[in-house]
Amino acid sequence: MAVLRTRIPARAFSALLLLGMAFVALAQPAPAPAPGLATVLPIHGAIGPATARYVQQGIHAAAESHARLVILEIDTPGGLDSSMRDIVQAILASPVPVVGYVSPSGARAASAGTYILYACHVAAMAPATNLGAATPVPVAGESGPSPPVPGATPSPARGVTPADNPAAPATNTALERKVVNDAAAYITSLAELRGRNVAWAENAVRGGVSLSATAALNAHVIDLIAPDLPQLLKALDGREVKLAAGPVRLDTAGLTLTRAEPDWRTQLLAVLTNPTLAYGLLMVGIWGLIFEGYNPGLVLPGVVGAICLLVALFAFQILSVNYAGLALVALGVGLIVAEFFHPAYGSLGVGGLISFVVGSLILFDSDVPGLRVGRPLIAAFATVGAVVVAGIVYFATRALHAKVVTGTRGMVGESAEVVAALPQGYRVRYGGELWQAVSSAPLSAGQRARIVRVEGLTLRVEPR
Repeated sequence: MAVLRTRIPARAFSALLLLGMAFVALAQPAPAPAPGLATVLPIHGAIGPATARYVQQGIHAAAESHARLVILEIDTPGGLDSSMRDIVQAILASPVPVVGYVSPSGARAASAGTYILYACHVAAMAPATNLGAATPVPVAGESGPSPPVPGATPSPARGVTPADNPAAPATNTALERKVVNDAAAYITSLAELRGRNVAWAENAVRGGVSLSATAALNAHVIDLIAPDLPQLLKALDGREVKLAAGPVRLDTAGLTLTRAEPDWRTQLLAVLTNPTLAYGLLMVGIWGLIFEGYNPGLVLPGVVGAICLLVALFAFQILSVNYAGLALVALGVGLIVAEFFHPAYGSLGVGGLISFVVGSLILFDSDVPGLRVGRPLIAAFATVGAVVVAGIVYFATRALHAKVVTGTRGMVGESAEVVAALPQGYRVRYGGELWQAVSSAPLSAGQRARIVRVEGLTLRVEPR
């Protein structure tokens, strides 16, 4: 009985202790949930391979960090079709809602930017922005006028037939029609997926039309207009979007905006794939190898040339290169070099210069600003080539008319001194050597004579 008395109070004490701990736990406030994140990925400038890599990595990183939203801040004149499609595929496969936001005021989502905006789950624009003109720019035209869309403002673009321009040609090649039809079908599929204006999307490709932010909202091309990112988050709160996994309701209240900057690899790729830099590296590489060939053993020109040439070829592999233009550039440089070895009084050099300039102008298959070789750079290298050709022609002409100074031909016209008269002629000194000489006029020792002709080992001379 004594043992029973000692155990009952212990159990009661344990029960009271557990009850007190539970009361304290309930009395403490629950920890606040961690604030959600919205990742902002700026897309500024021409869209190229570096931009595509940056957006793909940014969306993947946002999903890994459990961000609730990705905002693509768009301000672009367009870019490469392949890079645009990579970005669109990343958006369509994203497990995180992606919002396309044309910002700041004065920005645009032209050409490839329009496709990206249509692919986003939500399309938004800041006031005083525009989008459209989505016709593939290398194409010379489109197969015919497209029906006008209410609210659309035609925007003429080089190489396209605006819908309001009946004087423009309505026919073109089969290849051009294929490219336009493919682009129209692509943006139409995006419009149907997001439930946006299909007719205007097709007209943006076939007619090159553009819209302001207000007109785009009225034409149901975009979903909303917001002056800045905080107002955009406020307007997005409660909106439902459709992801690959199913519909999701956006909860953007209190989201923390974080701007994801491109890493060093992406920045390096952006630098290397700049067409102007790639073109400059190609030229430095070619001329570096040429200088090393003319002066074997210098090493530095060869090393620099080889590195620059390899980096340029890497960039060309990524960029949209017109290989006919690249071949013309190589041919032009080759002809200029051939002028060194076989001077043709400029015919080879001038032909090479023309080939070089034409090839440089068509080297890249793109009219998008930022994805073309700067014409001042082309002019600079062409000027250097012209100076080289002119120098070759000058020195070749000068050498042709210069007096021969070597061999027997170089002795004609030179002066010799008569040393002595001989029964069969004279002995003369020329260049420190004694020669047999004959003359039609009498000469005396010590007299200067002019060499008229060299006949074997005998000089024919005459008095000076």
